[in-house]
Amino acid sequence: MNRSTQTVPVKHGFAISDYHDTKAIYKQLDELLKLPIRALSRKSMDQYLQYYEKKCQLSKSMIDQAMEYIPGGAQHNLAFNYPFPLVFTKAEGAYLYDLDGNKYIDFLQGGGCTVLGSNPEVVREQVIDLLESCGPITGLFHEFELKLSKKVSELMTGVDMLRMLGSGTEACMAAIRVARLATGKKNIVKMGGAYHGWSDQLAYGIRIPGTKHLESHGILKHCFKHTQEFLPNNIQSLERTLWRNKLRGGTAAVIIEPVGPESGTRPLDFDFNRQARELCDKYGALLIFDEVVTAFRIGLGGAQGYFNVIPDLTVLGKVIAGGYPSAGGLAGKKEYMKYLSAGIAGGSKKALVGGTLAANPLSAAAGYFTLCEMEKVQASEKAGRAGDLLTKGLQRLIQKHKLPFVAFNQGSICHLETVGTMLLSISWNKPWKIPGIIKEAKARKHVMEEMGAAYMAEGLVTLAGSRLYTSAADTDEIIEEALTRFDRIFRNIESE
Repeated sequence: MNRSTQTVPVKHGFAISDYHDTKAIYKQLDELLKLPIRALSRKSMDQYLQYYEKKCQLSKSMIDQAMEYIPGGAQHNLAFNYPFPLVFTKAEGAYLYDLDGNKYIDFLQGGGCTVLGSNPEVVREQVIDLLESCGPITGLFHEFELKLSKKVSELMTGVDMLRMLGSGTEACMAAIRVARLATGKKNIVKMGGAYHGWSDQLAYGIRIPGTKHLESHGILKHCFKHTQEFLPNNIQSLERTLWRNKLRGGTAAVIIEPVGPESGTRPLDFDFNRQARELCDKYGALLIFDEVVTAFRIGLGGAQGYFNVIPDLTVLGKVIAGGYPSAGGLAGKKEYMKYLSAGIAGGSKKALVGGTLAANPLSAAAGYFTLCEMEKVQASEKAGRAGDLLTKGLQRLIQKHKLPFVAFNQGSICHLETVGTMLLSISWNKPWKIPGIIKEAKARKHVMEEMGAAYMAEGLVTLAGSRLYTSAADTDEIIEEALTRFDRIFRNIESE
């Protein structure tokens, strides 16, 4: 069935008010990469580092102990670690609190998990009630498996069925297995620079397009025999890859983040998803949307609803469990989801998936009540308006201080590029430039780490100093206070 011609009924509003001018953004980003790096002055950076020594002593003491028992001193990749990770003990709405009692505006929101804001009471009460009645896991069927699956199907036009899994990584693994079973083909094509979890076959071309297996340490190269990447936001590059694959086993699936790699860090033209849908139909490949971040954050109908494009399979995570653990799932049309049957259904071959904690009562209930509350209070739209306000304010500050920085957003997914570390790319036909690009990336990463440390010292928690997630808990007053803090940082950037 040709899904590119279907019309998606709009059931709910979306976080994106006006889609960005992608070409204008790339022009700004290209200019940023050409210019010398603009970093904080040494004096101001030293002052910010003093914050950690004076105000975060309990965190430092605990992390020093953790270094003896945890690799790197922290379990989570998002635990920003320069000059050392802080220990957070309380999350509430738009704020985080650390072990030393310092208060922060939370623009991390669990890496995008919490659109309502952290630890919303209305969900927490329901989770506590469930824990008192049956506990977090039984290993057997629970009513909230049905309630959550039905809710997601009602909200997302591209979803008939949902199979819960333990994480977005697991869901991506399941998606490519289903695609190979459904099509009988081998190759999986992804957009260069995208992150689709850390499974062997998809840890390819991550973060910096063209790197192929360079960052895939511990993975045998033959695992990537049937994985290819194409140039970001380049539909011609995608078609060339699909055409070549006709001669080497065909393409089972194209997997993309519908706003662009790394949650839209490399943004896509508005029509890109529609064009990708048409190419998948033409070459007999499934289209997989990785909506781990975008589903329910862009809108309750997902990015597929916003772009009016129906994928064959949808990868879910983060919000699907309302910020609670075991947040992962694969959703899609019945004709493909039949390959994931776990119960009494028989017939076709089944993709090997599993997970003792997948679809546990706690995660399923938290996800269900979160989506119900988001629908009730229009959380996606509210978070999107906060993202617009934050981004426009950052753009004004960039102009005020005459900086080459770039700020743009896809609703509540906000990007602030000050050094462009993740915007570097390796030319497909110039592999000899790889060492130089890798060296430049390391230098830019250090400056980005310093910027992130300055943000944190000013009470602003971000994702690696370059991405910010707003939530429905972000009032206009909170955004204005955040901009005041960004203003203090920007005024300390070294002149050219």
